[in-house]
Amino acid sequence: MSKFPVAVDFDMVGKYPAATKSGGGYFYDDVLEFRVWCRPWLGAPDEFDGEIYYYAFSNFEEAHEFSQSTKGSEDPLVLIRQLEWINEPEQGQYIHEKGERITEWLVDWLEGGKREPDSITNFIESEGNA
Repeated sequence: MSKFPVAVDFDMVGKYPAATKSGGGYFYDDVLEFRVWCRPWLGAPDEFDGEIYYYAFSNFEEAHEFSQSTKGSEDPLVLIRQLEWINEPEQGQYIHEKGERITEWLVDWLEGGKREPDSITNFIESEGNA
């Protein structure tokens, strides 16, 4: 049993593009993978000619264990898919967006962030920006 949701498709773990959006959206639809970024200049093994790289995992616990035991690695991030999300172009201005968006999040943002059918509408209404 994992503390956080596991990857929606284990066969795809490690196959998503390295370059994605970062953060935002308030809600997620799917967990795609957990990533641990490694920085050789901070002591991680130099596997790609000094370039930053990551390892992908299907669950948080394996990613966390790897990050704790690998010098030069960061805390795990989670790669998520959003089919609907909230765009906040200015603080307090919320826009309901639809389409597929893949982004890296802090793992803690998963708590309470799984999108339900009315999550975005309810959030925007509660913020007075409907």
